[in-house]
Amino acid sequence: MKVGIMGGTFDPLHIGHMMAAEAARETYGLQEVWFMPSHIPPHKHEAGVSGADRLAMVQEAIHNHEAFRTLDWEVVRGGVSYTFETIRRLQEAYPHFDLYFIIGADMVQYLPKWNEIEELVQRLTFIGVGRPGTPLDLDALPTYIAEKVLLADMPLVDISSTMLRERAATGKSIRYMVPEAVFEYVQRSGLYGIQPRSSD
Repeated sequence: MKVGIMGGTFDPLHIGHMMAAEAARETYGLQEVWFMPSHIPPHKHEAGVSGADRLAMVQEAIHNHEAFRTLDWEVVRGGVSYTFETIRRLQEAYPHFDLYFIIGADMVQYLPKWNEIEELVQRLTFIGVGRPGTPLDLDALPTYIAEKVLLADMPLVDISSTMLRERAATGKSIRYMVPEAVFEYVQRSGLYGIQPRSSD
């Protein structure tokens, strides 16, 4: 089975994440896409909200999609989330699956700095999805990495989790920039500085 892994902090999950997953699935015929929230990614600071909240937001957002699943391994394991460790475990658990790791254009250019990238490109294929202002330049990558990167097109949506957290913190709406289920969860739980919505 062809499975895409959509890793990220998802702090919060937004429509750009969903569009990237769907673009990769449709373009390369992935049977499933597994959303895998990280606990603490190596290249970022610790997330603004708990792993349990980020995992719950993903679960609520994707539960109606027939091909989207949630993978909680990195949140449950805790600590810094290194992709190569998780991929090793996944291939031990699912040795016959063909794995694809879905990343944004900014991460494509960062691939040479990933931990154990030499091992990763032997184990899976990357699918790079374009983002506004970040061209996908495979010629800038070492050949052994570029050969294992596929490209997928999606409409350009200039939304980031950082921008959404900043909007929420200053009292601006994030509705329609995140899936409705995520918006409802944020409102209900009082995340990102938003006052919890009272239940009458």
